[in-house]
Amino acid sequence: MSARDAILARLKSTTPGPIEAEAATLLIAPERPAVDESALEAEFLARLALPSVNASHDVIGALADLPAAIARYLDAQGESLALYLPPDPRLTGCDWSGFTLHDSAAPDEAAALAIARKGIAETGSLVFETSPQSPMLPNFLTLHHIVLLAVKDIAAYLEDCPLPGAQPRAHYWVTGVSGTTDIEGTYVRGAHGPRFLHVILLRD
Repeated sequence: MSARDAILARLKSTTPGPIEAEAATLLIAPERPAVDESALEAEFLARLALPSVNASHDVIGALADLPAAIARYLDAQGESLALYLPPDPRLTGCDWSGFTLHDSAAPDEAAALAIARKGIAETGSLVFETSPQSPMLPNFLTLHHIVLLAVKDIAAYLEDCPLPGAQPRAHYWVTGVSGTTDIEGTYVRGAHGPRFLHVILLRD
């Protein structure tokens, strides 16, 4: 008998109280929420809009439109056109004239751009890799975390998200901005990282 079966047998042999009932529930895999796999972009954007994720978004049709989309966002936030730009070769063909670009991010940096490897429609999560072309630290230092995600890279469920191709040394998942209620029970957004998350979907 496996350890799981032994626990279940013990729980069934006793009168279930609150603790036993909760333990039995935890042993059962949670049901997956319904996701319309024919409309992954809409499903993903619906999760982004949830209060628990609290992200804004924009949509572009081609990579060349990325600088203009970032400029729109920063202007709406009252920020100057200053940006940490990762050394990703896909970004070098964009026209960044008008921007002040930084190759490193200081703790008081206003905005950083990152490219997500995957998006998860089930939760509105973003999956990032670590590599020389996509360092991790800038994504946790700036006030505004701006993320480029290709629509074709949206998966329906958490378990549908293996990273294709060569595997990074490490990868990490982001679901919205961080928050805490540790200080006098008051919710503070961005307590452990960026305060704002803005996702730019690429339909190209």
